[in-house]
Amino acid sequence: MKTDLFHSLAGKTLRFRPLDVSDVLQIHSYTSDEDASRFIGWKLMKTPEETLRHIEEMRKREAAGTHIYASIVLEETKELIGTAMIFNFDLEARHAEIGYVLHPKHWGKGYGTEAISMMDSFACDILHLHKLHAQVVEANTGSLRILEKNGFHLEGRLRDYYLIDRRYHDALLYGRFNPEERGEFLERSHDHEEDIIL
Repeated sequence: MKTDLFHSLAGKTLRFRPLDVSDVLQIHSYTSDEDASRFIGWKLMKTPEETLRHIEEMRKREAAGTHIYASIVLEETKELIGTAMIFNFDLEARHAEIGYVLHPKHWGKGYGTEAISMMDSFACDILHLHKLHAQVVEANTGSLRILEKNGFHLEGRLRDYYLIDRRYHDALLYGRFNPEERGEFLERSHDHEEDIIL
């Protein structure tokens, strides 16, 4: 899965690094934040111990090869500000889902756009995936804009898919093709099979 490479990705202002239990308090600062947790699909974590168990579970998934995660760190200050993830791999069809969460104090600064761009480049250029997709709560307008800035297109809608704060919300399905992989023969795809199989 080339997980080590994912953990060392660097962008203009961000850097990825492996999840580490020693970062539990920094990670808990956003896993315990209602605004950050509302649309990400994680339950609100009330204590650092809950967040620690969550980190350990993510590390187990990564070790099993079903997910890859990274902590998102500011290059200049080394502050940990969020988590990036690629998951739901389909090795035969060569696609996967992406997601991220940022501490709310870092919203609106371009970090989400940069993190998605880093994951997209890794998935397309290193893993040679055919397609990436993302499932987003319709009310999460910030993430919708970030996906669109990175070339993702709306492909579908699941009505009343999420129940959040006692209200139903639609799920919007976004996708982006790898421009070098789209429409090519299956034999071409198999040339890269070793890149994503552990």
